[in-house]
Amino acid sequence: MIEQDTIRLLRECDAGVKMGLSAIEEVLDHATDGDLRQALERNRARHEELDHRLQKQLDRCQDEGKDPNPVAKGMSWIKTNAMLAMKDSDKTIADLITDGCNMGVKSLRKYLNQYQAADEASKDIAKDLIDLEEKLSEEMRAYL
Repeated sequence: MIEQDTIRLLRECDAGVKMGLSAIEEVLDHATDGDLRQALERNRARHEELDHRLQKQLDRCQDEGKDPNPVAKGMSWIKTNAMLAMKDSDKTIADLITDGCNMGVKSLRKYLNQYQAADEASKDIAKDLIDLEEKLSEEMRAYL
């Protein structure tokens, strides 16, 4: 049970990190405020660092991880591009990133509760990803 919960939690974290990185990449070139751009770049780097830790854990479990749900990723891409087409602004970027972070935190907390038998290292990665998303959401408030 512990190993199954560990792998399942790591897979969900993998999908979450990939989704977060994709969202940041989609909006980064649209950011006009230098501080917003720096915040996004800094958070992209933090997501990449966490992804490296996560990949080491997945390798330890001999698992390939999980890509984000294609429907969810597609819907995110459509929403992002539609909103930016209507109003390409830093406020729109902050709004999109905040929504994504909130959805990510909600999902990750659900998976932490669902996979309680996961090992502590995997739980720590999930908690670190939650913390990263919460801080990014908080950082975006200045641009809303």
